[in-house]
Amino acid sequence: MRVNPNFAPDILNNVWQSQAEQQMALQELSTGRRVNLPSDDPAAFAADVQNLAQQSQTDQYLQNTSDLETLFQTADSALSSVVSSLNQAISLGTQGANGTLTLADQQALAQQVQAIQSQIVQFANTSYQGNYIFAGTATTTKPFVMDTTQASGVSYNGNSQVNNVEIAEGRSIQTNLPGSQIFMASGGNVMGSLQQLVTALKSGDTTAIGSATTALSTSLNYVSQQRVFYGSAANQLNSNQSFLQQEKVSLQTQETNLVGVDMATAATELSQATTAHDAALAALAKVIPTSLLDYLH
Repeated sequence: MRVNPNFAPDILNNVWQSQAEQQMALQELSTGRRVNLPSDDPAAFAADVQNLAQQSQTDQYLQNTSDLETLFQTADSALSSVVSSLNQAISLGTQGANGTLTLADQQALAQQVQAIQSQIVQFANTSYQGNYIFAGTATTTKPFVMDTTQASGVSYNGNSQVNNVEIAEGRSIQTNLPGSQIFMASGGNVMGSLQQLVTALKSGDTTAIGSATTALSTSLNYVSQQRVFYGSAANQLNSNQSFLQQEKVSLQTQETNLVGVDMATAATELSQATTAHDAALAALAKVIPTSLLDYLH
């Protein structure tokens, strides 16, 4: 009895088909996706491309938010140190104005206030990731430099502009206050008041020392008010971060619904495809030479 050779093409087709089904099931199991090529599901693939772009943008917004949180913490910490230093200077000014100190004592206090002045300049030159926080938009320029030719004792080399960063689609946040606004404003000139106190202590003029100390207290209150900006901005970031995290979960769920695979179903399909492939190979072994069968393996 002879085997009908016309069976071979059908059996070969079964082999190729079962092998393709095996490969597809394996790919789905390894990637967790049922759509890996446009041909798998053109509409779902196109929608997934858009979804992934949105996820990438959301990740960038989350990174921006995280960076800004650290930036605001750095700025607030610097201003906290400024407040502490100003309190020390006010205490020294109060001592110098009580009328019981000698000129030498008052001049010694002036040296301490000068040291505080230098510290505050350092705080005002705080940087984050290589950029000066209080320089306006001139973030690569060191904003404050000690300068005895200036009435305030310092020169400001930054500008009065502000930076903004996008933290969500269509939403930006102001990320800084310029140093001129924080430290040299007419409503509270920190640098000018410190220099005024130094000059008054050096001269031993108790009236001038008292006036300078009062001006320094006004500057302290003003800096504390400016510091609120960073606390308020940090609260906005916390709210924004919660929104972005929810958005990310939503997008991931959409992605799963679009192109995700049911792992149990894929495992079953792999088992069925393997069984069909083995059966097709067994049938093929009966109708074609062994050498070709070895090639197919």
